Amino acid sequence: MKILNPATLALVADVAEDTPASVAAAYERARRAQPAWASTPLETRLAAITRFRDLVTERKDELALTLTREMGKPITQSHNELAALPARIDFFLTHTAGVLDEETVHTQPNALAEVITHEPLGVIANVSAWNYPWFVGSNVFVPALLTGNAVLYKPSEHATLTGRRIAELLHLAGVPEDVFVAVVGGGAIGAAVVEQPVDGVFFTGSYATGRRIAERVALRMIRLQLELGGKDPTYVTDDVDVRGAAESLADGAMYNGGQSCCSVERIYVHEAVADAFVDAFVDVVKGFKLGDPEDRATYIGPLARREQLDVLDAQVADALAKGARVLTGGQRAARPGAYFEPTVIAAATNAMRVMRDESFGPIIGIASVKSDDEAIERMNDTEYGLTAGVYSRDNGRAARVLSHVNAGTVYINACDRVSPRLPWTGRKHSGMGSTLSTYGIRAFLQPKAWHKKAG
Repeated sequence: MKILNPATLALVADVAEDTPASVAAAYERARRAQPAWASTPLETRLAAITRFRDLVTERKDELALTLTREMGKPITQSHNELAALPARIDFFLTHTAGVLDEETVHTQPNALAEVITHEPLGVIANVSAWNYPWFVGSNVFVPALLTGNAVLYKPSEHATLTGRRIAELLHLAGVPEDVFVAVVGGGAIGAAVVEQPVDGVFFTGSYATGRRIAERVALRMIRLQLELGGKDPTYVTDDVDVRGAAESLADGAMYNGGQSCCSVERIYVHEAVADAFVDAFVDVVKGFKLGDPEDRATYIGPLARREQLDVLDAQVADALAKGARVLTGGQRAARPGAYFEPTVIAAATNAMRVMRDESFGPIIGIASVKSDDEAIERMNDTEYGLTAGVYSRDNGRAARVLSHVNAGTVYINACDRVSPRLPWTGRKHSGMGSTLSTYGIRAFLQPKAWHKKAG
């Protein structure tokens, strides 16, 4: 499997791809190793993940460069992901013991006691993503390992080298090689992972692939968690600090080249401030430097997936054909590599692809609305339900709007952020299940109900 640098299309590495047979063998290793890992004292599992966290910190420079060279993330943003990772891991280190605690829910003297304990699922399949491989992967494999599960892990083919480094550091930290087993390859290998008789499938990726996975595992009655896409809307009210909102939302739309599930992908602006907001927004976007992702001054790097350029071209053409205006960008950058200019489309409507289909690129559609009620209607006009936001000086007004928006995560005067303390969960085509928070620890456990009566 040839790994190309999306900025230059130069060969980064040539990696041997797994086969269905090697995937099956990897699963068997994990199945045999899991009971002993589950019996390992929690303190030992906590110590291993603590050491993993420390190893990542110690080697952050080389790990950031690997990530930048294989998927194109600007080097400062690769460093940002790695710098924020320890706090996310620390949440799981701090809270896993409490989630695992035995819970007595009812007792009476000389009578029946009712107790709940928690057991690991067993072996879980983790088919992960490329856009934030450290964040997205650790949301799954860290709590899975801490709660006593074995993990069959397939990183995205666009973050293969990072996935292999994750496995190496986990093993160096003390996680047995057969407890965390990484396999590499494209979609066929991901499908082979899902086909193993695992006890849970945890997938991050597109709705189309997530739906296929759900259909394949439905009859097996196993735990299924899908973290899928979004078409995340934000509403800018008529009472905002226009420049401040524009700066925040431009970053929320364009950070990581717009290749985030929670990137701002649609903006609705109250007509009273629409012109001023659009002018400020375009001014901010024009200041973003597109270039070599290894240059610390670069803000917009190449797309990780070259084929996404065709999607963005089609969205621009569709918007123009339906009456929109391209205010900046709108085309591939005139340089080698998978670059698309940061693009702002005004006079957008919900009939346009740029406002309906996930873009996963540095492109944003902006529409004006007459009222809060119209904003709510437009925000809910989507098959997705991941995040949504409102910018307003009146938090009560923002909260009222968001209470009517069907999304798993909502923001007031913020966007494009994830907290380990809050559940990350999607609605409709954005997925099912939760990562992060204590919900994201319980996802890897199954309860056992005990009825205890003295003999």
